Amino acid sequence: MTDIPPLYHSFLHLLFIGIIALFPVVNPIGSSFIISPYFTGLSSAEKRKAVGMITMYAFSICTISLFAGQWILELFGISIPVIQLAGGIMICKMGWENLSSDKKQGVEVTDQETKLSGYSNIEDKLFYPITFPVTTGAGTISVLFTLSAHSVSSDRVHYFINTGAILSAIVVMCILIYIFYLNTKKIIHYLSSNAETIFNRISAFLIFCVGLQIAITGIKSLIKG
Repeated sequence: MTDIPPLYHSFLHLLFIGIIALFPVVNPIGSSFIISPYFTGLSSAEKRKAVGMITMYAFSICTISLFAGQWILELFGISIPVIQLAGGIMICKMGWENLSSDKKQGVEVTDQETKLSGYSNIEDKLFYPITFPVTTGAGTISVLFTLSAHSVSSDRVHYFINTGAILSAIVVMCILIYIFYLNTKKIIHYLSSNAETIFNRISAFLIFCVGLQIAITGIKSLIKG
């Protein structure tokens, strides 16, 4: 059996890290519960249109954060290893808090939200607050800054491979956002509280491990420097 070429291995490795790091902060399943009341009264076509716009906004926010992250680091004179270390610690903290939290996620519906109906009533809410900060908030942007720093390479080929992997992770997240947001009623109906809790715990453990790996990479870079 032949080994995976180094470039493919690097792509798949960073793709996996990107998906695992982004999933808990984007949290398409939990977010779909929160935004479900906004879709009350929408027809199937209106809901598809609304979810399509949310997905496009989410992709735009993530892509801009990814490519602007390196520029912002240079602007403030922050080194890549420091961002890797700080970002890794932040991601570890996020995973640990999710692991140790006993709070149950659910749908919080206010009287004002239940009165929303029709596409025209939510059109001005698709970007704020549905896309930002509910779907892709400050946590998502911070993780993308960290991933951007983690993907930096002096070799142009490796840089494009790494950036392509993170972009692919963003695309995967956007696909999940579209699928879960479009099927909120089915998710709420079929997903039991126990299954949701187990899924959240596994996801939290993986994000803790990814954060630890990124932090260790930063420490190694600082020691070498």
